[in-house]
Amino acid sequence: MTFAGLFLDRPRIMGIVNVTPDSFADAGETFSTEAAVARGRAQMDAGADIIDVGGESTRPGATPVTPEEECDRVLSVVEQLSAAGALVSIDTRHSLVMRRAVEAGARIINDVSALTTDEDSLVSAAESGASIVLMHMRGDPESMAERTDYDDLTGEITGYLAERVAVCENAGIARDRLAVDPGFGFAKNAKQNFELLENLGQLSDLNLPILVGLSRKFGLDKPPAGRLALSLSLARTALDNGARILRVHDVAETKKMVEEWARMSA
Repeated sequence: MTFAGLFLDRPRIMGIVNVTPDSFADAGETFSTEAAVARGRAQMDAGADIIDVGGESTRPGATPVTPEEECDRVLSVVEQLSAAGALVSIDTRHSLVMRRAVEAGARIINDVSALTTDEDSLVSAAESGASIVLMHMRGDPESMAERTDYDDLTGEITGYLAERVAVCENAGIARDRLAVDPGFGFAKNAKQNFELLENLGQLSDLNLPILVGLSRKFGLDKPPAGRLALSLSLARTALDNGARILRVHDVAETKKMVEEWARMSA
């Protein structure tokens, strides 16, 4: 199985670069272009296979920004990291940002709304030629915390993602361009997140790469740097249950964990 040109015979690491002033996980540390590019380069050096650049916070309760503002934040970062040899992913819900980021060198579109927020996103993604991550979320960042009622949590998430995959295929997007993300923390409460992690293997029925974003989302009573041990433990469980791409803030530490996991799994 491959994704965006990467063989998934081993787990892959997606480093996070938030070009935002209000991320829950890094509090604006990489809001400037210079800091964002430096972080992305450091993550490349630490072993990241993908660099995920985002210009809009999607934390619970986050206020959206305009696509134009998002472009102002991310395009130079995407261009510089792509020129440096990074496989860049653009984390966006907006078709304008998708198109312009791909023009700047991004080769992956990572959309938390699975190409549903913007009515032009599906066509823009299809025409871009980029690989695409489809994530499960209900509502939007402002309302999702109130949308946690499920009868069959993992089954409903799997069904939703299967529907979005079918929509993409009907739009001319080949399956080998797709990966899925169950959306930990997006319209799921704490108990549901752990239930989803335990049952993550059900998503393997989709026969697509599974990406997970667990980094720094748990142990919120601690500062971001203090959440590392729990983040690594959860990521390891996700690998055990079928995940093949880990979206993380702490690349070097995750790489070491992945190497240990691979040795023990051999």
